[in-house]
Amino acid sequence: MPQMSKVELYAAIRRDHRAGITMRELERKYNVSWRTVRKALDSAWPQPRKALPPRPSALDPYKAVIDGILRADLDAPRKQRHTVTRIFHRLVEEHGADVSYPMVRRYVADRKPQIAVEAGKAPIEAFVPQTHPPGMEAEVDFGDVAVRLAGELVTCYLFSFRLSYSGKAVHRVFASAGQEAFFEGHVHALRVLGGVPRGRVRYGNLKAAVAQVLGLSRARVETDRWIAFRSHFGIESFYCRPGIDGAHEKGGVEGQIGYFRRNHFTPVPEVDSLAELNEMVEQWDLHDGRRRIGPRPRTIDEYFDVEQPLLLPLPEEPFETGRVFTPRVDRSSQITVRTNRYSVPVRLIGKRVRVVLHASHLVVYDQNLEVARHERLIAKAGCRLELDHYLEALIRKPGAFPGATALEQARSAGRFTPVHDAWWA
Repeated sequence: MPQMSKVELYAAIRRDHRAGITMRELERKYNVSWRTVRKALDSAWPQPRKALPPRPSALDPYKAVIDGILRADLDAPRKQRHTVTRIFHRLVEEHGADVSYPMVRRYVADRKPQIAVEAGKAPIEAFVPQTHPPGMEAEVDFGDVAVRLAGELVTCYLFSFRLSYSGKAVHRVFASAGQEAFFEGHVHALRVLGGVPRGRVRYGNLKAAVAQVLGLSRARVETDRWIAFRSHFGIESFYCRPGIDGAHEKGGVEGQIGYFRRNHFTPVPEVDSLAELNEMVEQWDLHDGRRRIGPRPRTIDEYFDVEQPLLLPLPEEPFETGRVFTPRVDRSSQITVRTNRYSVPVRLIGKRVRVVLHASHLVVYDQNLEVARHERLIAKAGCRLELDHYLEALIRKPGAFPGATALEQARSAGRFTPVHDAWWA
């Protein structure tokens, strides 16, 4: 006889008993006890087993200590509350507890929310399901990512623009989360998507867009350049509540950044430049378009095919995303932009030049003529010098050449070419 579940066994016993089979015959037929037959005849549904009393644990004498720590944490600063690791170390060091870390972790995971409820500090907040019409809404945010750039581990910023209906997202990595990166991320995303959402685009309270948050309301004082930028593209902004309370209002992009970071930036990518990394990011975006989100029956790209024709067309005229500065060239033939120094040709010493600062590079103009172009420095108080800018001065001062900072940077970057060697010889 094939193995039956308990429900099937009870059903069979009840059916045979209605057919006239006695209880003793049912015991022999199904090889069960009289008690099991009696339970089957009394109820069609098996009664659940009684829960066994909890087994004693080595953690029992210390549960009150853990509870006290968790209660004290309710009034402690958010960033200075106990982690499970810290609780475990305190039990061992201060109380001599012979317990394991997994044992403490399981207890804290169960007890922490209970203590918050007991103290009345865990209000239940209802989340109202939302429906997003195609082509209407999007969400934007930055997330930090670690990158090994040219052999050095640095923190960069991942820009994400996500359409709410399809879940189609476009990403870009920048050296900073400043206004230049904010604008360039939008321009890149809108160009890839081929249009602008007709409804609202949800934002946090990024300094690139918001100059002042007016109390707890959604009213904001926006920066002038951001007002001009979104007017150019026809973007209708919507600002979430400040702090953690507003994070769920753009939960789609928050979750998207987390997914992208876990799946594509783990392990930490190693690249020679941000341009190389962004080429990889574009391929990852294409790949992610073929996945399904949760239980949805179609892929992101299939939903995006419905959404894309409904987006507003892009404006024909470009928008200058770079920020303009007019520094004066110092005696070292350098200009200072955002705490960093960059070289220009020595013939410009003492003159004012026009600098257009972009998210990843800057361009220097003398009148309307481009005279220098540099990759933007990530760190502060840095210095980037181009050896060719100093050749004119080194002809007159050859003794300064062997110790020149520009020469050292050129050698480190592998840009001191055979042509330079021949000129030096």
